[in-house]
Amino acid sequence: MKKILVLSDTHGYIDDRIEGYAKSSDEVWHAGDFGSLEVLNKLEKISFFRGVYGNIDDHNLRRRLSEYEIFKIGKLKVLLIHIAGNSKNLSSKVERLISSHKPNILACGHSHILKIEYLKSKNILYLNPGAAGKYGFHKIRTMIKFEIVNETIENMNIIELGNRFTT
Repeated sequence: MKKILVLSDTHGYIDDRIEGYAKSSDEVWHAGDFGSLEVLNKLEKISFFRGVYGNIDDHNLRRRLSEYEIFKIGKLKVLLIHIAGNSKNLSSKVERLISSHKPNILACGHSHILKIEYLKSKNILYLNPGAAGKYGFHKIRTMIKFEIVNETIENMNIIELGNRFTT
């Protein structure tokens, strides 16, 4: 069993609550828009870490991260990317990656809109954790935590970190 924390769009902000959830996870997946090297460095020190750069991330972050990652956890294959499009209209790049790699999970960010949806036509679980940072139009800061046991996903939880306007 692996405990997975998925977050995105920190935009340079990380607090004790995010760090606490990361510490209680076996892996942390960040779907882009870190906003600072400090966020990346902190998360890398806390837990086994996977991440991709987002559209706001500068050259320093882009040197350390890829645009997308494809990896396996147990028997499940994951595609991690920042901009994927929405669950009803995936980008052509994501469509090609899904077609060629056949992942079971698509984890993305960018929209700041929390969304968990199984896309039956693609046989893939679409995960967008919303935004964990304070910058953007979202009102509530969110992340997703779940467990992977062999080829099953269990105990899917939405984590609400509170209003983005307060600390």
